[in-house]
Amino acid sequence: MTEPRLPSRKLHIKTYGCQMNVYDSARMADLLTPLGYAATDTPDDADLVILNTCHVREKAAEKVYSDIGRLRPARDAKRETGGRMLLAVAGCVAQAEGAEIRARAPEVDIILGPQTYHRLPEMVAKAARQGGVVLDTDFPAEAKFDFLPETNAAQGVSAFLSIQEGCDKFCTFCVVPYTRGAEYSRTPAAIVAEARRLVELGAREITLLGQNVNAYRHGEYGLGRLIRDVAGISGLARIRYTTSHPRDVDDALIDAHRDVDKLMPFLHLPVQSGSDRILDAMNRRHTADDYRRIVGRLRAARPDLALSSDFITGFPGESDADFEATMTLVRDIGFAQAYSFKYSARPGTPAASLKNQVPEAVKSARLDALQALLTSQQRDFNRASVGREMDVLFEKPGRHPGQLIGRSPYLQAVHADAGADLVGKVVPVRIAALGANSLAGEVAR
Repeated sequence: MTEPRLPSRKLHIKTYGCQMNVYDSARMADLLTPLGYAATDTPDDADLVILNTCHVREKAAEKVYSDIGRLRPARDAKRETGGRMLLAVAGCVAQAEGAEIRARAPEVDIILGPQTYHRLPEMVAKAARQGGVVLDTDFPAEAKFDFLPETNAAQGVSAFLSIQEGCDKFCTFCVVPYTRGAEYSRTPAAIVAEARRLVELGAREITLLGQNVNAYRHGEYGLGRLIRDVAGISGLARIRYTTSHPRDVDDALIDAHRDVDKLMPFLHLPVQSGSDRILDAMNRRHTADDYRRIVGRLRAARPDLALSSDFITGFPGESDADFEATMTLVRDIGFAQAYSFKYSARPGTPAASLKNQVPEAVKSARLDALQALLTSQQRDFNRASVGREMDVLFEKPGRHPGQLIGRSPYLQAVHADAGADLVGKVVPVRIAALGANSLAGEVAR
């Protein structure tokens, strides 16, 4: 006797913010597949819309409320035809502001935090049966990864794999410890099994993810040893990891950069400030010179290593001298890429109540100066690529017929004329020109 087929339903997920959310969105889709939900690119006729939110950027919550408002016509239209669009708000904004979402947006059916999405099928069923909102923003005792189904959807040539969640650092500007909870590391066996599954589904590059990915610890395993195990998977060409913390760069990880060819020579290592006084106020628990020494050791182990970082300008109490220390650090290190932002207070974080908040105009002027320096360094790094032959992993068709887009070892976008048969292959490409946001190359024959 054949099992009855579930009715086909349409699912639309909008993902905000970090790569962890991209991974979480993919796993939520996996969870809902057995319920008959199939992904759709537009929310207009979806039966379930999930807004998977991020609380890191400024005005993150307001953007969510704007999107909720934009969904109202589609929800009304579906109701007029006898249907129903369930609306869920997931992720860090849901975790931090669940009660406010419930009050300000009563049309939301489900509110769930990032630690409870493994219970999403139960929430969807409950919301479909009853009126009112289903709210689940607990930090459950069980590990959500133990309840997730096997990955069943291809992510493409480059895939994300979450190995660690949460944060125990409690930087004074950051909400992550309050929205993602304490640090938790998955078992090496589970990670390697999922990585192998992703490769079977077509991934050639895997990025290992965590709020503090190099805080990964499971028994004797740290990130360095885990990278070696993942590198042993046949068919996997490249490994990356993000986001790391300077305090958790240990000898085994540095050795992995030296020894593991599949580990790409590009590292995102946030520093936030070059001033020891500000780093202390941020509770970063490292100094500017600590950062310089760590970078020196990494570059000694892997001379072709390039760096990316995060910076905050205008943290409370930041003086002109503090800001100049940041500029000095940037000049000393040299970055191939970086992300920089003006400080903005996050409710509930210690820094939000600090005195000596920096005027907005000063924050903006400092950000402009920092970004000018960082942009100059990135342009110089990219310009130095012209004339070089670099291995490029082609990911997808480009904007023009007969063109492919891929990534260099340093995450630079590279486009070249090439046949579709090269998608998913690592190909030597001679870089011929520098564009505004990419490199133009020619496949080396």
